[in-house]
Amino acid sequence: MSGGGALFPVLAETPSGCRSLLRERDAGDKAVRAQARGGSGGMLAELLQSEDFREQWKSPGRMTQQGAVLQGYNNELVKCIEDLCMQKEELNKQIQQAEEEKNKLQHEIQVLSEQLECVCENLAQKVASRNELDAILAETEAAYMKILDSSRTLLNVLKKEVGSLKHTPELKTNVT
Repeated sequence: MSGGGALFPVLAETPSGCRSLLRERDAGDKAVRAQARGGSGGMLAELLQSEDFREQWKSPGRMTQQGAVLQGYNNELVKCIEDLCMQKEELNKQIQQAEEEKNKLQHEIQVLSEQLECVCENLAQKVASRNELDAILAETEAAYMKILDSSRTLLNVLKKEVGSLKHTPELKTNVT
């Protein structure tokens, strides 16, 4: 089983120490397979059934060496997994902080939206009041202009009457 990514897909994206460890293991596996094949498919079966191979495999030195290599792989894998777990925890903290910030901003947006709605309603009421005042002022100004015009006409008529009175002889008053 070569390719650490096949058994542990997470390890394919791990720090360089894990990747190099997996590459070394894969290279060793390929070398053993290449030697076992030796050009014909039956060589592997022959090798596995040979007494020399079984004796080497059973030898305590070989097992100790393989155990040490396996323990080294295991230690590296555990370290890589621990690193990944720490990265995940850190990412979880960042996600939680981002979600809290998002919720805070959404709450602020809601509060600001409510305030904006109140301000818009207040503004609409004030604009309507101003428009009413504009209409009242226009009507009042028009009425005042009519009053001024009537006053001027009345003043002109009054002046003519006063002027015509000066030209008429004095009226005799009957006082008895």
